[in-house]
Amino acid sequence: MRQTGRQSRRPERRVPPTAAELAKVHERTLADAAARELAFPETGEPGRPGGPGGPNGPGLLEPRPEIGDSWARLRRLGLDPDTGAAAVLLGPAELEQRRRSSGLDNVMPVLRETLLGPVGQTPLILAIADAEGHVLWQEGERGLRRSADRIGFVTGARWIEESVGTNGIAVALRTQRPMHVHSAEHYLRSHHTWTCVAAPVHDPATGRLVGAINLSGPAHNVRPYLLQLTATAARLAETELRAHRLEALNQLRTLAAPLLARVGGPALVVDAAGWTAASAGLPPPSRLRIPSEGWAPAAVHWVPGLGECVLEPLADGWLVRPVRPPGTDGSGTVSAEQAEGARLLLDLRRPDRAELSVRGAADSWSHPVSPRHAELLLLLATTREGSTAAQLAEALFGDAGRTVTVRAELSRLRRYLGGLLAHRPYRFADSVLVTVQGPEDPYDLLPASTAPAVRRLRAELAADRVRLPGAAATLPPPPPSALPSPRTNEEPGGQPSASSAASWASVGPQSRSCSTGTTA
Repeated sequence: MRQTGRQSRRPERRVPPTAAELAKVHERTLADAAARELAFPETGEPGRPGGPGGPNGPGLLEPRPEIGDSWARLRRLGLDPDTGAAAVLLGPAELEQRRRSSGLDNVMPVLRETLLGPVGQTPLILAIADAEGHVLWQEGERGLRRSADRIGFVTGARWIEESVGTNGIAVALRTQRPMHVHSAEHYLRSHHTWTCVAAPVHDPATGRLVGAINLSGPAHNVRPYLLQLTATAARLAETELRAHRLEALNQLRTLAAPLLARVGGPALVVDAAGWTAASAGLPPPSRLRIPSEGWAPAAVHWVPGLGECVLEPLADGWLVRPVRPPGTDGSGTVSAEQAEGARLLLDLRRPDRAELSVRGAADSWSHPVSPRHAELLLLLATTREGSTAAQLAEALFGDAGRTVTVRAELSRLRRYLGGLLAHRPYRFADSVLVTVQGPEDPYDLLPASTAPAVRRLRAELAADRVRLPGAAATLPPPPPSALPSPRTNEEPGGQPSASSAASWASVGPQSRSCSTGTTA
């Protein structure tokens, strides 16, 4: 029948690619990358992996963004897709110590029952890894485990991309969400006969990544429900960890009640992660933000939301006493006057943990930030002239209409940044000196992020076309405890900023030019 009216859009592909199609994508991507590296030996491959102008060109099947980013990173590292790298196994003592410190040993019985029971006769391997990719447990069908031994997938091995290429455990830990790596999506050709599904597990008390749950089996025997099953098991593991944490918090609450009765004035007791066990004389916040390095006892610290507080250690937590009641004089938030001349350091060197440090008139403090807040802070740092909610939504989600989500997250940021953040448009205050410390490998910059602006920034950093605000051109990054020096138009070490207005405009959430220094 002849079609009338407007031409209908071509439907999107909904059938997953076959193993044969993935193998073609794998070989074509690696061959094209090698050709570009020969043609552009100094700058490396142009274009962005898995995007427009990427390795396979328009109209051709491309790897998924997470897989394409992983392949691009491994090509830069020089990992051979035929051999990989030599793996180092944990010794028995270290393996046992890591099992206990992960906290996952308490949930292993329920994981075995949940994952190995329902799959019946399907040949599968259950593997539990810690946050650094070490395989702490590996169980399953005996014949399949012998096959896994031949590729080094054994208890004690460190299953990370740098050693064994793209795989379910490594990608789930990097992206911090459930992932399926099927057949030739693995970087190493020796893994193409396998399919792997993995889901990360976070500590409910701190939000820290503690490990990943993985199911692996033959690629020809893939089951569509395995990814959902693994994700459900990860949530179950987090529920078990939360139950253990609540039990410890209840024990601390028993200790805190008589202690607070003897304390004169407002005070509260929190556990080691900052969760409130009990309070007296003030509305109890659900959780305080504790610095990564912890608090020094018997000292006055600036606590976001409470202001200056005297801290005393308890058996499993802290007694916190505000110097002045928060809210009566605005002491719990950073005012515009206190933000004057403040120095802000966004440390993104660890792929699994972003941290924010502030030094200013309101005192100094630091604490981890969530992945979403890390994305927003990075975008604000690289567009010092500011962005609207629509521009930030486009940069984060590729959808300018998601302004409600952006405004809600920025409101949460302002609860503890206060006058450090300005609005209309959203930006850091003009007097704030901002430094961003990035990882050595640009593809480790917020690897869990799929935000379009962050992916563009990774590619621009990898091609050495831009640098992060305050990043030295030749010096290695300072230690985590270091804070930026009070410079205005120079980088640490006296190096001039290498970021140009034109280059930042290509990666930020807007097309306007940005400041070339680290201050507005």
